Amino acid sequence: MSGGARPRSIEVAEFFADPAFADASISPDGTRIAYSAPKHGRMNVWVRRVDEEHEDAVCVTNDARRGIKSHWWADDPRWLLYLQDAGGNEDWHLHRVDLDAPGCPAVDLTPLPPGSRVFAVDPGKPARGSVLVWMNRRPASIDLFRVDVATGETALHLEQPEPGVTVLLDRDGEAAFHSVLADDGTCEFSAIDRRTGRKRLLHRLGGPEHPLGPPLQEVTPDGNGLLVGSYQDSDDLRLVRIDRETGAETAVAAVDGRSLCTAGPTVLTSRWTGEVIAARFTGDRPRIEVLDPHFAEVHAALSELSDGVLHSVSSDETEQRWTATFVGDREPGATWFYDHSTGESRLLFRAHPQLDPTDLAPMTAVRFPARDGLPLHAFLTLPVGAAAEKLPMVLLVHDGPWYHDSWTYHPTVQFLANRGYAVLQVNFRGSTGHGKRHLTAAVGEFAGKMHDDLVDAADWAVAQGYADPDRIAVVGSAYGGYAALVGAAVTPDRFAAAVDHAGIANLANFVRTLPPFARPALANSWYRYVGDPEDPAREADLLARSPSTMVDRIRTPLLVVQSADDVRAVQDESDDIVGPLRERGAPVEHVVAFGEDGPEHQVLLHRAIEKHLAEHLG
Repeated sequence: MSGGARPRSIEVAEFFADPAFADASISPDGTRIAYSAPKHGRMNVWVRRVDEEHEDAVCVTNDARRGIKSHWWADDPRWLLYLQDAGGNEDWHLHRVDLDAPGCPAVDLTPLPPGSRVFAVDPGKPARGSVLVWMNRRPASIDLFRVDVATGETALHLEQPEPGVTVLLDRDGEAAFHSVLADDGTCEFSAIDRRTGRKRLLHRLGGPEHPLGPPLQEVTPDGNGLLVGSYQDSDDLRLVRIDRETGAETAVAAVDGRSLCTAGPTVLTSRWTGEVIAARFTGDRPRIEVLDPHFAEVHAALSELSDGVLHSVSSDETEQRWTATFVGDREPGATWFYDHSTGESRLLFRAHPQLDPTDLAPMTAVRFPARDGLPLHAFLTLPVGAAAEKLPMVLLVHDGPWYHDSWTYHPTVQFLANRGYAVLQVNFRGSTGHGKRHLTAAVGEFAGKMHDDLVDAADWAVAQGYADPDRIAVVGSAYGGYAALVGAAVTPDRFAAAVDHAGIANLANFVRTLPPFARPALANSWYRYVGDPEDPAREADLLARSPSTMVDRIRTPLLVVQSADDVRAVQDESDDIVGPLRERGAPVEHVVAFGEDGPEHQVLLHRAIEKHLAEHLG
């Protein structure tokens, strides 16, 4: 195959700059739009009327430290809410902005001691003028509080009875269902009697097929059902309803051969009725299954606006005025305004207007079997204008591992393709989105068959003629960084280069030092798939699968990039790899980044990757 015209060489900072616009939402009365855009060098929240342009907008926050990534309208359109932490420590607080006085400082509605944080916010219930906030004022317990938006007055709404228990609320904010992780790893759902508070067991789900717990767990608006992700008698993850009275499980949305997509918004929900109006499923391209008749009309009209996949929507209280954001493999995000009552639509903004989609590379879904016959789903991206033969290739490994790559815009993929590399992203066993069998095939297979899947993917690309076998790199962050270290140690002759960004070097230490509030959820994830380090036999196996015990086997040229402020994969993890390699003169480069994981960190990381790959892959 011959190549065509090569695109321009795009600067690293263009790929990893903050978006020019993002996260649009429409006010409850349909008159204004809130969105994120840069100010002070960081993302802040702006507000404008629906008929205005950005030049007319008012910036209503003034954060110059880390930027604001999550914001909501309160039910009173006078107030905007947002989350912020301090310098990347993940201790999130909920703040309020008064749009009647946008020049006044924001108010911290959740002043918390160090080590405590806001975990979730529900601005849709219970009573008007207040929001429900989950936070751990008690360090090991995530309790629910009612916060008055105007005054900041906070009252305990529901105390978590014990670790590992979740109480699910109806539209009135009252306890409706009880979810708990049993000792055997199953998730037990019970109905809570509204008069007595007594619990009645309804349904059991799970085990290792739900490493992060059954997804969703949303009470239906009438309070008589619970929506969860369940496999039922299928290999595919479905959206099901558990009846409050009988415990019967009924499929609400299911697609043969596809699972609910848990990477990104799994469902679209009406803010005003609470009903699920659409569900997202995985596939070569994500698929939207529409469940609501009114939204079916809206979705049909929205689908005419873009050839991408619908990512998120918001509407006013009448569900006539909407904002809708689409993503594609070469489009980071385009947001539209649509008025269903008039049919009016217009493009509000593109997330990265500096990027021309014609300069970017298409992502293609591919499939092939692992050596034991397990079907593997992957995405291949080839450089624009290059002959698709014996290219240098990057095997890019996703984080998680309970996550999955999908057809979407990925800045690292586009950066690497722009530099002339083929990029292969494989959903190795243990990835979500491809069925129960595929997911649970990873139990006990860290540094085992999970690694074999990556090698098999590289071999497939070589056999198809896309990749030069002597110029393949393995690159990843977090779990992907762990996988890169394993690749450099277990199969050093298969990779010409490896890049570990914030990877796990010592599995036993990583699991042992997870924060206290996370421990009740480990039964079906780290404990089930890897092991509990408090068990001596399992600790020995954890260490045997840890790159820190394999350092003497690493010969692949290695780049290790670590954030000095990372609260999960701490700097000691990278030091345990880099120190011994340097002592024996092995090829290793170590980059320590200070400051939060923002655009500057990403630019530093990818410049280091560019240099490393250019040196060892050409």
